[in-house]
Amino acid sequence: MAAPVLCEKLKIGSQKDRNQLAKAKDAAYKKGFYSGIMSVGTFTGEPVQQVKDKVHQLLVASGNGFPYAEPEKPVTSRSADDCVVALCDQWYFDYGESVWKAAAEKCLASMEAYGDETRHQFELALNRVKQWACVRTYGLGSRVPWDSNYLIESLSDSTIYMSYYTIAHLLHRSLDGSKPGPLAILPADMDNAAWDYVLLGKPLPAGHSKAKEMEILRRSYQYWYPVDLRSTGRDLVQNHMIFFIYIHSALFPESEWPRAVRINGHLLLNGEKMSKSTGNMLTLSESCRLYGADATRIVLADASDGMDDANFGTQTADAAVRNLHTLMEWIVSAKQALAKLEETPSGSVQIDDIVL
Repeated sequence: MAAPVLCEKLKIGSQKDRNQLAKAKDAAYKKGFYSGIMSVGTFTGEPVQQVKDKVHQLLVASGNGFPYAEPEKPVTSRSADDCVVALCDQWYFDYGESVWKAAAEKCLASMEAYGDETRHQFELALNRVKQWACVRTYGLGSRVPWDSNYLIESLSDSTIYMSYYTIAHLLHRSLDGSKPGPLAILPADMDNAAWDYVLLGKPLPAGHSKAKEMEILRRSYQYWYPVDLRSTGRDLVQNHMIFFIYIHSALFPESEWPRAVRINGHLLLNGEKMSKSTGNMLTLSESCRLYGADATRIVLADASDGMDDANFGTQTADAAVRNLHTLMEWIVSAKQALAKLEETPSGSVQIDDIVL
């Protein structure tokens, strides 16, 4: 049994040893899930982690269980309010559906990931993501076309916005769209048929009032798309980036699927998480002001590779400033040495003698 072994190993004497009990629980659950083998029932002999979904389906189908979900810990909103679980109507994206998943896997396989670890994380996330609740009733977002009571939530509403970049400069001159672009296209002109033509190449209805303008939009889209490189933080691999792949594989032909993705870790400052509340904060402009652009580039280049967290060290920045200053002094002296060499009779003095 796991309990006696862990209690002895972690020196747990009573139920008051809460920290040690929490460690024991975590260790037992992980060992059981990743290394456990089913010893009774329908799935005897199969690894526990492979039959989790099968057991879930069996319990629900037999009437011995029902779907239930709750947060792992208290959830607080950005407005500092306590969040509660509510049973509400909801729309879902059916990520994980076999045909769609196969297309998403094909899309990922065709992409450059710049490292085996990045590709491995994407593969794990593709296998993990299932149904995703994709609407809400408040906040910013696009209305659900078939149910105007709901808005598409932010992660689901930001999967192909890169395609909009290809034509945004032609649609409006201001950020809020109040000033039309050079083609004088108004929001009312961009109906579903217009978007289907510009992004998907479907025929425009005969007699469309902005047919020539739509042709220009279509050419601009085709010139700039697909996405050559999408770069983002590793925390978005589990959701946003997987949705990015799924939606592209569903809407666009293979020739317009993303070509590459690069994932990076977070940027630390002197080994600690950057936070305005603790004062451990440094912006790019502040770094350039304190150390100069060249030293900032050197520190960032030295900070990290791959998906690991990068560390901006102020001592490294100080050293970079000093080394750059030393390098500049050497360049000046070398230039003076070259000038002196030109004034010296050929063969009497070598450049190495003067510089070194």
